Amino acid sequence: MRGDTGTDALAPRVPALTFPPELLIAARGEGDGIAAAIFDVDGVLTDARIYVGDAGEAFKAFSTLDGQGLKLLAEGGIVPIVVTGRDSPAVRRRVADLGLAHAAYGAADKLAAANAILAALGLDWDRVAVMGDDWPDLPLMRRAAFACAPPGAHIEARAAADHVTAAAGGFGAAREFCDLLLVAAGRYAELLQRQLHSLDGAR
Repeated sequence: MRGDTGTDALAPRVPALTFPPELLIAARGEGDGIAAAIFDVDGVLTDARIYVGDAGEAFKAFSTLDGQGLKLLAEGGIVPIVVTGRDSPAVRRRVADLGLAHAAYGAADKLAAANAILAALGLDWDRVAVMGDDWPDLPLMRRAAFACAPPGAHIEARAAADHVTAAAGGFGAAREFCDLLLVAAGRYAELLQRQLHSLDGAR
């Protein structure tokens, strides 16, 4: 019989998730470490397909795994930022539902949009990680301290990435990126242990 009961439930849990040491070193960044992570939407937070009806773009499908990852990233002290070349009610609703404070929509020049957000946060590119999947993301990926791409990304984006996720875009790729950053920053285990307790603080 398997299960955590009594004092076993309160004991620190050893995370099951691991990454290669060399990848963790790269994802940790230098100096004070990664302080913000920028995410594209189509192909990263979605599977890149766009559903268009007679009235225009109808909806997008997002992963709850990714959503939880973005919230955990913020909880772990790394600011999640969305920079997307498209604008739609679905994306704005998703960003609002996740409580993300920093986003740029319909950004024809993603670098300019990202620079404006980073300037407001007082951050330089050496403290930023980026996840993108296509040419418009390349200026961000090439400047970032750590760059990531999903396996379905364009070959140029994959070539610019320090890591290509096992999970596909829209199916946990962003969560894998978030988990990697949190493990590299030494915050993953604490967040996991905190989650094992009820949200009302009961033990």
